Amino acid sequence: MLFFSWVGYEHASYQGQQFVLERGEYPQCDAFGGSNAYHIERMTSFRPIACANHRECRMTIYERENFMGRKGELSDDYPSLQAMGWCNNEVGSFRIQSGAFVCYQYPGYRGYQYIMECDRHCGEYKHFREFGSHCQTPQIQSIRRIQQ
Repeated sequence: MLFFSWVGYEHASYQGQQFVLERGEYPQCDAFGGSNAYHIERMTSFRPIACANHRECRMTIYERENFMGRKGELSDDYPSLQAMGWCNNEVGSFRIQSGAFVCYQYPGYRGYQYIMECDRHCGEYKHFREFGSHCQTPQIQSIRRIQQ
């Protein structure tokens, strides 16, 4: 049996805060959020993450927008980008070569979530405003793979 992960959105037409929904049960609305400070009562639009069934996930993160500055290659889960050697708390742009990732605002997979996929935007996120409709800052401090 094949299971897909889903992205749930706070507002209709895939707008607002994003929440990744992987296989499992969600008895309370705080079970799907990565942010204790951001609480919603319901999600109003959903879409599957088509590339989430890839076993191999690879991405390149860049220090500045438009794929400029220092870069780092990622293919695993990183609860803290700073602990892996990334020098600041921001990522300016992403290139997703394969798979899908959830990027979080804070270390330890907390804060706002941004779903990055190789099948959306041709895998290229040139500016933090492309991370999601609610993104106000390029602050990314932890990243994990979506593997279902």
